[in-house]
Amino acid sequence: MTTQILIAGFGGQGILFSGKFLAYEGLLENREVSWLPSYGPEMRGGTANCSIILSDTPIGSPIVSNPDIFIAMNLPSLDKYERETISGGQIFVDSSLISREVERKDVKAFYIPATKLASDEGLTGLANMIILGHAIKKSGVIPYENLETAMKKLIPAKKQHLFEPNMNAINLGYNY
Repeated sequence: MTTQILIAGFGGQGILFSGKFLAYEGLLENREVSWLPSYGPEMRGGTANCSIILSDTPIGSPIVSNPDIFIAMNLPSLDKYERETISGGQIFVDSSLISREVERKDVKAFYIPATKLASDEGLTGLANMIILGHAIKKSGVIPYENLETAMKKLIPAKKQHLFEPNMNAINLGYNY
């Protein structure tokens, strides 16, 4: 089984971190993994997207042209990639930042106010992990029981104080 995922938004929203988290989790499952970050020249506020492929067989190309799962963290990303998502795919929208609905009827659309939830719960800057938690639950792309182990591997020793807030954010989205 191969799952192609695209996460897109502005730089500074944790797009690349979210993708890296999925890739680490795939490695823990001994799956074939591809993680391809792409970002504009700006440090924050520019465009950012991340292509992730999780597969049971070797991956021929790291390019995700037609994602099975698409996470849109801003309106320009939804406008750009909505049409690229496969028929029957899933689109996850941060409804705090994106006011329009998904126009396609051949995909499953999920709306989660990730940025507002992050602010309300004191998890500022973790909207990416909230929406990712929701995507993990609805898609079943990775097993819930591996999330904590993947997070421990991803967060460096000098930033271990970020482990609990990230796990809280994932759980908030997972249970939304």
